[in-house]
Amino acid sequence: MYDLSSVLDFDALAEVRPGSSILVSGPAMTGKESLAYDILADGAREGDGAVVVTTGDKASSVVDEFRDRVPELQGAQLGVIDCRGEGGSVPEVIDGVSVHQVSSPGDLTGIGIGITKALEGLHDSGREQGRLALVSLSTMLTYTDKKTVFKFCHVLSSRLDAAGYIGVFTIDSGAHDQQTIQVIKQAFDGLIDIREADGGGRQVRVLGLANEPTDWKKI
Repeated sequence: MYDLSSVLDFDALAEVRPGSSILVSGPAMTGKESLAYDILADGAREGDGAVVVTTGDKASSVVDEFRDRVPELQGAQLGVIDCRGEGGSVPEVIDGVSVHQVSSPGDLTGIGIGITKALEGLHDSGREQGRLALVSLSTMLTYTDKKTVFKFCHVLSSRLDAAGYIGVFTIDSGAHDQQTIQVIKQAFDGLIDIREADGGGRQVRVLGLANEPTDWKKI
């Protein structure tokens, strides 16, 4: 089991089953990306592997983010799939971290290949547990339709299940109509919902990972 409760204090996150995929949904500027990185970094401090699929930030920025959070991070613990289409097609190594370049956030086949290679690299380095973050599905949805993204998430969930890893995927709830959000949600085992709180700050709730949805809690 994976314990995410040190990142977000919810009992529902204390025992997350290996293979679970979690959607982190909320409006822009509510810290979804930072939360996803915190969840991965929390595992990396314990020696878990980490995979980041980035559709916006360049790979070197992702590596820097993790070095800041986990100064003792070993390069073999982290794999990055850079989907911005700006790094060419040749895999590279940044500060000891393997980076797989993909032509665009709409190249779901290329992203899948990159994830497979990253997972194989982590497995070869002896990482029996690990966490994947995909930031963000909203960017993918500007390149392709919701049914294609749903199928991609469903296939990736199966791959994570086979590896015994967990996945955290972010989506900007304000960038899509409700039907799109509902279709994408169906690909996931659970949801971390974020909203702006009255008077400032943020509130979070967890759905699908326990018998009952949690109450909103300010963070």
